Amino acid sequence: MKLLRLIRIVSIGLRFGLEEFFLGHERVRPLRWLVRVLLFWRPLTEPRGVRLRRALEALGPIFVKFGQMLSTRRDLVPLDIADELALLQDRVPPFPSREAIATLEATYAKPLAEVFAEFDATPVASASVAQVHFARLMDGTAVAVKVLRPGIAPVIAHDVSLLYAAAGLVEKLFTDGRRLRPHEVVAEFEKHLEDELDLLREAANCSQLRRNFKDSPLLAVPGVYWDYCGRDVMVMDRMDGIPISQIGRLREAGIDIPRLAAAGVEIFFTQVFRDGFFHADMHPGNILVRPGGQYVALDFGIMGTLTEVDKQYLARNFLAFFRRDYKGVAQAHLESGWVPPDTRIDELEAAVRAVCEPVFDRPLKEISFGRVLLQLFQTSRRFNVEIQPQLVLLQKTLLNIEGLGRQLDPDLDLWKTAKPFLERWMNEQVGWRALMKNLRDEAPKWAALLPQLPRLAHHALNENRLARLESGVVLLLRQQQTRNRWLGTIAALLALLSAAALYSILS
Repeated sequence: MKLLRLIRIVSIGLRFGLEEFFLGHERVRPLRWLVRVLLFWRPLTEPRGVRLRRALEALGPIFVKFGQMLSTRRDLVPLDIADELALLQDRVPPFPSREAIATLEATYAKPLAEVFAEFDATPVASASVAQVHFARLMDGTAVAVKVLRPGIAPVIAHDVSLLYAAAGLVEKLFTDGRRLRPHEVVAEFEKHLEDELDLLREAANCSQLRRNFKDSPLLAVPGVYWDYCGRDVMVMDRMDGIPISQIGRLREAGIDIPRLAAAGVEIFFTQVFRDGFFHADMHPGNILVRPGGQYVALDFGIMGTLTEVDKQYLARNFLAFFRRDYKGVAQAHLESGWVPPDTRIDELEAAVRAVCEPVFDRPLKEISFGRVLLQLFQTSRRFNVEIQPQLVLLQKTLLNIEGLGRQLDPDLDLWKTAKPFLERWMNEQVGWRALMKNLRDEAPKWAALLPQLPRLAHHALNENRLARLESGVVLLLRQQQTRNRWLGTIAALLALLSAAALYSILS
C-alpha cells in the first residue's frame, strides 16, 4: 500500500510538471530535459503556481496543509506561487453534498429535516479534512455544521506512514538526522492529525479556547452545541466577519490595520504564555475580523499545549532575545538540557549573537524570522542542539503569525509589541504577585492537610516501627533459611561419606 501511494505521489508530480522545482539546478538539469522528452504528451500550459496547487489538492490533506503554510511565507516563496497557494485556504474542492447529508443522518439516526429547520446543501467552506454548511436549528438559531470528509482517515494513515519512512531515510542519509529527531516530529504531527479527525475533540478545543477568552475584546470564539455533535459532525455558532486576507475590505470598514496587527501578536502571546493552549493552524482562511476590529477564530482541529516548564523556558529565551542577553539564551539552552553539559557558554553566546544582532531595531518588512530560524538551526549543528518535538507546532504558529503580520502591517515591530507583555508575564511568574498567587492556590490544600498532620505523623511513626519489625523478622527468616541450607548441605555430605565408607567395607 505504501508503494502504491508513493507511486501515486510521483505520478501526480510528473503529471503536473513539478520536477521543475527540484530539477532546476545545473548539476541535474539534463534530467529535467529527459523527463520532458519522455513525457512530451503532458499539457503544461498552466502557470507553475496553478499546477502546484492542483497537485497538492490531488495529493490530499497533508499536502494541502503544507501548501497553506507556504502561502503565508511570501518572503520565502515567489509571489505567483504564494498567491495561488492562498486559494488552498478556503477553496479546496468540496465533496458531494449527498455524502455530507448521509453522514449527518447516520450520526443523528433520523432524517435531516427532523434535526434542522433549514440546511443549505451548498457548502460555504471546504477544507482539507472537512467542509462547512450553514443551517438553522428548530428554534431558529443560525449555526455552522462541520462534516468530516468520508474516507479521509485511511488516506491520512497512508501519508503518515510515508512520512515515517521519510524520517527513517533522514536519520540514515543525513549526518544531522538523529539530532533532528524526525520520528518524534512525525509522531507529534500524527497526534494532531488524529485530533483533527475527531470532531468531538475539535469541539472540546473550541469550548476551551472560548472559555479562555470569555468577554475578551480581542478574540471571539463560537459556542458549541453539544447535543448536535459527534465524531464526524460539529455544530457551532455561525460567525460573521471579514476574512483577514481581504485587507481592502478591512480598510473600507474603518478598521485600524496597525492596531489589528498588534492585537494579533497579543492574542498569540496570551494563548502561549498565559494559557499554554494555543491555536496552531492560524492561516488566513481560519481568521475573520468583525467591524470593531475583533478577531474571530475558526477551525480548532490543531491546538498546541505547553507545560509550565516549556512556558518558563520560552519566556526566558524571548526576554533574553529582546534584551539582547545572548548569554541568558545560551544559559537557558544549557539548563534545559538542549545542548550537551560540556558546551562552552561563551562560544554558544557568540554564535547566537552573530545571528540575532543584525535583526534588531528593524521593521518587520526588513527581516524574516524564517531566515533567522534557519541561521539558528545551522548554528545549532556546531553545538549538537536537539530539536524539541513538542515545540514544532509553536514554531509553525510563530511563522504563521509573522506571515499575517507582514500582510497586515509590514512596519509592525514584533519586538516592541511583544516585549511589554512578556515582561509583565514574567513579573507575575517570579515576583511577589506570583508568590501570592501560589499561596492562594495552595491555601485550600494546606487547610485540608494541617488538621491531619498529627494523625499522619503518628501513622508514619507506627509504620516505621512496623517496618523495622518486619525487616527484623525477614532477616531472621533469611538467616534461618541460610542455616537450614547449610545443615542440609552438611547432611548430604555426611550421607555421601557414609555411603562411600560402607561401599569400601563391603567391597
